[in-house]
Amino acid sequence: MNDLHPVALFRLSVLGPLVSREHLQHGELKRLLRELAGRDYDIPGTDRYRIGEKTIEAWYYAWRRGGIEALTPKSRSDRGQSKLPAAIQAAILNAKRDNPRRSIDQLILLMEYSGQVARGTLPRSSVHRLLQGHGLSRPLGAASEPEEHRSYEARYAGDIWYGDVMHGPRVLVKGQMRKVYLVSLMDDASRLLTHSAFCTGEKALDIEGVLKQAVLKRGLPVKLVVDNGPAYRAKTLQGICARLGIHLIYCRPYAPEGKGKLERWHRTLRNQFLSELDPIRIQDLSDLNARLWAWLEAIYHRRTHSSLHGQTPLQRYQQDLPRIRTLGSRAARLDELFYHRLARKVRKDGTVGYQGQRFEVPYELAGQSVQLVVDPHTEQAISVEDAKGETLGQATPLDVRANTHRRRHQPGVPANRPRVQTQGPNLVEIAYQRYHAIDDNRATPVKPTPIMQTKNEER
Repeated sequence: MNDLHPVALFRLSVLGPLVSREHLQHGELKRLLRELAGRDYDIPGTDRYRIGEKTIEAWYYAWRRGGIEALTPKSRSDRGQSKLPAAIQAAILNAKRDNPRRSIDQLILLMEYSGQVARGTLPRSSVHRLLQGHGLSRPLGAASEPEEHRSYEARYAGDIWYGDVMHGPRVLVKGQMRKVYLVSLMDDASRLLTHSAFCTGEKALDIEGVLKQAVLKRGLPVKLVVDNGPAYRAKTLQGICARLGIHLIYCRPYAPEGKGKLERWHRTLRNQFLSELDPIRIQDLSDLNARLWAWLEAIYHRRTHSSLHGQTPLQRYQQDLPRIRTLGSRAARLDELFYHRLARKVRKDGTVGYQGQRFEVPYELAGQSVQLVVDPHTEQAISVEDAKGETLGQATPLDVRANTHRRRHQPGVPANRPRVQTQGPNLVEIAYQRYHAIDDNRATPVKPTPIMQTKNEER
């Protein structure tokens, strides 16, 4: 007998309570199937741990028909063969060889937009089997050459910062237990955390808040390297970095190697900070952040780092203080640099909306499209700008009671404005002239017919 397939042995072990019985009483098979389906299994080749009743039942009847050989998984007769038309197969393979980085979805789009297949008719599974059969499927070894990765380090502190988000614990936020996220910015040369904070989300606003604190404490980086998530792609973050003179750089998708130092920091935080936390002592989110910042300043930044040649992150950062860019005069208007600009159309009453509130802007802007400048952290509207960023006036909360006594501006009418006379035909004048022409031709004046008469008048 050939060596037994490991999957067949596993299936037989699952069927043990069934195959060991010579006879099953009425209803006993169904009961045993339900019991076996309720157990957890270490299933080979998958991370699942449960098996359905129907699957176990199929294995049982297959064993009864053919023994353990019937439990051996059968390979598909068309394995490695594609049912796609030969012309389509050739086009897909040529497109993949031409650019090995093309994904299955990209290949399908290319076939659709080039008119070779109708939209929605090319299954992903068919393309995958075709690529797999020709050794062009990336998971089984792509045709492209392996990418070269080398360790590197910024020469000076402040040259490169990295930004990333890590899933954190659940804490009390406004009376409810919520999951929080750790947003961190790290200096590449010194491994110093310019700022890190647990936030209620991983949105652009959370990242901008951490960046604002980081530049206040540690100056301005030359480059900020982040991933391709939608929060980092937000136009608000791009605008802030542009105003601060920071080059925002995105890592290539699915290439986390560019932020290996931050990944290493996340492991350190889990092992040395989160593992030491006493949940009973954590009252809320601010309490959790207070402990994080104390641990960073008192322990992490003051411990020697193996890659810093005996220096601590704080010592390495302070070594380059003369080279680090400061905010300078921009520090006084840092809040302004982090304002958001939102496109709005001014209503006829001279107001615009934001966060369920209405704000008054100069009435001359009614009907125009403007940019509403807001402070996203306080949710207050500040001012109004045009498309070029020029200030058009202030935005103040609408006070409907005060407006009842407010004197409104009335457009002036020039005293010497000539009276407008219509040159074309006028329906009212035509009707008037025809009516009087008929009346003048009659001997006696025409008495208008009353619309309704009383009963006495009818009699």
